[in-house]
Amino acid sequence: MEYTVQKLGKLAGVSTRTLRYYDEIGILKPARINSSGYRIYGQKEVDLLQQILFYRELGVSLDQIKKIVTSPSFDLTHALKEHRDKLLAKREQLDKLIANVDKTLATREGRMTMTDQEKFEGFKQKLIDENEKMYGEEIRSKYGNEVVDQSNQKLKNMTKEQYAEIEKLSEDILATLKKAFATGDPAGELAQKAADLHRRWLLFYWDGYTKEAHASVAQMYVDDERFTAYYDKVGTGAAEFLRDAIHIYTGIKK
Repeated sequence: MEYTVQKLGKLAGVSTRTLRYYDEIGILKPARINSSGYRIYGQKEVDLLQQILFYRELGVSLDQIKKIVTSPSFDLTHALKEHRDKLLAKREQLDKLIANVDKTLATREGRMTMTDQEKFEGFKQKLIDENEKMYGEEIRSKYGNEVVDQSNQKLKNMTKEQYAEIEKLSEDILATLKKAFATGDPAGELAQKAADLHRRWLLFYWDGYTKEAHASVAQMYVDDERFTAYYDKVGTGAAEFLRDAIHIYTGIKK
C-alpha cells in the first residue's frame, strides 16, 4: 500500500501539517515524490510513523526521537519490545493512581480508612517512573543499579511530611539559584546556600553523603543536556553556575 499525505494523516490520526513538518525536520521522509509533486509514503514509512507516535506517547522529544530512529543501530523489533515494557509500566502507574482515587473516595464515604502514606503512593511512584524515563539509563550507568534502586525505595518509603519537604526543597533550590545566579558569584552567600539546599535534597534520596558524589552529580548537570535544560530555566548558564557553586561548596573540582 502507498499513501498520500492526506491518506496517511487520516490513517494515523495526525494532521497533514504534522507529516509535512516531520518531512522538513528529516524524521519521516516520504518514499518518493510523484509526478504531480505529491509526497508518497510506503510500508516502511508507515511503520516508522507508528514508532514515532509510540515515542511521542511516551513523552520523548522530537529531537531525541530523530536521534533514535535515524541511528544505524535502530532495530524495529527491539523498539517495539521497549515500547511494550514502557506502556505496561505506564498502565501500572495509572492503575495505582486509579486505586488511590478509589481508596480516597471510599475513605471520604466512610467505607474504609487510608493511611497518610497510602495517599501519596501513586504520586511517589509517578515521580520514580518519570525520573527513570528521563534519566534512568544515564544514572544507572554512572552509579549502578543497586544505588538507584535503593534511592527509589527510599522515596517510596517517605512519609507525607518528608514528601512535602522534598517538594519544597526543590522549589527553594531553584528560587535561591535564581537569586544567586543574578549575582554572578558562585562563591557568594546565596550560591553557597543553593549548594547546601541541594545537599539536603540529595539526602532524601541517598543513604549517605560524600563530597565526591555531590561534585560528580553537579558535573552531570552540565554534561547531560536534559539536566542542563532543567536548571537553565533559571537562566542560560545556571546549570554551570550551580556546578561551580557545588564544587566550591565541596572543595572538589572534577
